[in-house]
Amino acid sequence: MKRFSFSKLPLAIIFTSILIFSSCKKDTNTNSADNPDPALTSDAALNESSTESQFEDVFDITMGIQSSDAGENIGLGTGAGILYSNTFAERNSSADTVARCFTVTVIPNIAGQFPKTVTFDFGSGCLGKDGKLRSGKIVTIFTGPMIIPGSKTSTTFINYSVDSFKVEGTYTVENTSTSNKRAWATNVINGKITNTQTNNWVEWNATRERIQTEGNGTPLYFLDDVYQITGNSQGINSKGNEWTSTITQPIIRKYSCRWRSKGEITVTRKSNTKTAILDYGDGSCDNKATLTVNGVSKVITLP
Repeated sequence: MKRFSFSKLPLAIIFTSILIFSSCKKDTNTNSADNPDPALTSDAALNESSTESQFEDVFDITMGIQSSDAGENIGLGTGAGILYSNTFAERNSSADTVARCFTVTVIPNIAGQFPKTVTFDFGSGCLGKDGKLRSGKIVTIFTGPMIIPGSKTSTTFINYSVDSFKVEGTYTVENTSTSNKRAWATNVINGKITNTQTNNWVEWNATRERIQTEGNGTPLYFLDDVYQITGNSQGINSKGNEWTSTITQPIIRKYSCRWRSKGEITVTRKSNTKTAILDYGDGSCDNKATLTVNGVSKVITLP
């Protein structure tokens, strides 16, 4: 069993049970600089990972735009099993567009003309292939095909929600590849996740670098792709719990696995510098992780 991680479980179930948005007992002295409560450190760590999962979902959707929708290959082939089908045969067949509950609009839908504005419209509710209920719109501007160095995207949201969680902010991706590596830099700017049932929220800013470590020799075949992710972030929630984080051991993300399979994030509360370690495991593909606070570890399930 690996010790941390993209889950197929609905976010409403997972977030309600383990996150900041739950109805668990709250500490009455959250903002005290001398409060060592390990529950608040765990709270920050769980917020960190779950919020990142929301924006990784945005990455997979926007970078997974299909050539059949865009008129040409402008994405990175991500997101199989989220909105589009898992296999290439299914994704390239007309069957994949049957009974879709979302629409994709590309302006201009003319090969080679950029910038392009791509809008994923989920209407009032669209159940994805991953079991998540999405509504509203994701709007992404592409400056060029994202396989080409220097190409960028900027994503914003219009009343966009996943299950009962509203997603806001700006999400950018840039191809930063060089002659000896394929890489993409991502930024979450003024990100915010709000539980629409309780109005509890998390605000989050983050920078990440994704370097492709395997599959470089087969650019049109994605199943062998493996990425190494590094970076840092800072967040605060509606309880006043504030933290910073650093990826202290690179996170490994395989295209063939929905979840992170390896790596560690160290989360530090700003009020008293208490830390938590999120350990994503030994490389196995599952949705388990180990959360360690004050030397005490427990296995948890995350999206």
